[in-house]
This record gives sequence, C-alpha cells and structure tokens, in this order.
Amino acid sequence: MKADFRCGYVVIVGKPNVGKSTLMNKLIGEKLSITSEKPQTTRLSIKGIFNDDDKQIIFLDTPGYLKPRYEMQERMLKQLTNTLKDADILLYITDKNTFPTEYDQDLFALLKSIKRPQIALINKSDLKSNLTEEDIRQQLPASFEQVFFVSALKGDNLDKILPAITQFLPYHEPFFETDQLSDLPMRFFAQEIIREAIFHQYEQEIPYATAVLIDKYEELPDKTVIHATIWIERDSQKPIIIGKKGEGLRRIREYAEAQLNVFNGVPTQVHLWIKIKKNWRKNPSALREIGLRD
Repeated sequence: MKADFRCGYVVIVGKPNVGKSTLMNKLIGEKLSITSEKPQTTRLSIKGIFNDDDKQIIFLDTPGYLKPRYEMQERMLKQLTNTLKDADILLYITDKNTFPTEYDQDLFALLKSIKRPQIALINKSDLKSNLTEEDIRQQLPASFEQVFFVSALKGDNLDKILPAITQFLPYHEPFFETDQLSDLPMRFFAQEIIREAIFHQYEQEIPYATAVLIDKYEELPDKTVIHATIWIERDSQKPIIIGKKGEGLRRIREYAEAQLNVFNGVPTQVHLWIKIKKNWRKNPSALREIGLRD
C-alpha cells in the first residue's frame, strides 16, 4: 500500500429526485442504487465503493431530505442524519431547474452544523434554466469549497468530481477490500431491483405502498433462484399490482430477472408472492423487518 494512499467516506445529500443515485452509479461505474423518475425511490443508505491505486472512496447514497409525514419517512430522515455523522466529505446535489426549493434551504441549515469539506453539484445543467450559473453560486452557502455544474445522467463534467473529492480525503489505508463494490449482501440488491421494477411499472401510490422482502435466495451451480414477497397496504391494491391475468406481476418479474441476470452474471429466476400488510409504513416492527431500524 502506498504511503500516501487516501481513503474516506463521501455522503451524497440532496432533496428527493435530484439524481443522487444516478450520480453514485456513474462515479463508481456500476449500478448499485436503484433509480426512477419518481421521488423517494431510495429508502436506505447504500454504500458504493470506488477503488484505484491511489485511493478508496466509500460513497453513501442517502434517502432524499424531506419533512417526514409518517413513520417510514421519519426513519428515512434518521438514516440520512446518522449517515452524515460518518462523513469525511459532503457531496450536495441539487436540480438546476428547481433550485432553490424549501428543502434545499432546510438542508443548508442542517449542513451548517457539520464541519466537513462540502462540495456542491448542480445537476441537469445541460437543460435550460432561468437561473445563470452566477445566480446559483450567489445563493449557495459559503461553506461549499467547490461548485460544479454537471449532468449525472449524461456524465457531463463528472470527470472533475473524483479529483475534487480526493484532495479532501484523509490519508488512510482502505477500509474494504480493494475489489469490493459494496458491503451489502446480494439479497439486498435483489430486493432493491424488484422494488425498482415496481417503481417503473406503476404510477401514483402503488410504488410507495409496496415493500419487498427476500424469502429465499439460492445460488445454484448454473443459476440463482429468488423467492420474494411484495407487501401492499390495502386489498384494493392487490388486483392492480397483479394485473389482468397476472400481467402486472409478469412485467415485474421479467424486469427484475433481466436486471439480475446482468448483476449476478448468471441466469436468475424470480418467484413473487403478494401479501397485504396493512399500514406497514406506520408500523415500527414492519419497518425494522425491511431494514429501517429505530
């Protein structure tokens, strides 16, 4: 290991749906966080690890900052605030086209109390906006060491981000194996990919009223077989998610299998069941079961 090797934690923060997960996936070169156009897709903090000969950067993709309205959102906010305590560097990201929102201002107030290097990324900068770059810079707190205008989706200017982060990383040996992409188990990624399928297939309330639990994960010599249960909150949601002649569940299964075939590197079979778990988003024991701890 080089004497000047650097290693540290970089927490990605921002309001819902500004591109945090897309950004992390681009920076590490692998899809670890699920994405969709709907806000609040990410519910848990997810580690993604970037490795090269000089450094190891542990990115933490966090749930979007919001004012909680029920127990699940309370725990998502707690995930965010707990993760901030582990940060060596804060990477704030916002949408150029909606900046500044009330959530941005609330997040700035939270970040003021955290004495860590802070970098601002203004995302979707390839799109037209009424604000100039100078307008945006003037509305950002002075705590930001650097500001970059990027497109996480297209990759514009992302080549500047890793060098900017590296200068603030502590000198330290790696915390994880240098070929490791995350510390989360494969069951977790299977659960998230199935949930992503639901977010892509359904509109309005259905994606938010669902959770996914992996009942069984079998790694066989020639394939992986996954048995999963999808929670919903109301009886009326069951025919919607199943669809006519099971078409809805088939689309979820096919989407998940296609993604998992690539992710696992072997053929993957997904078997799905539906369970009505009334008001699970407000139930502490149910939230613990899906990984949202107290």
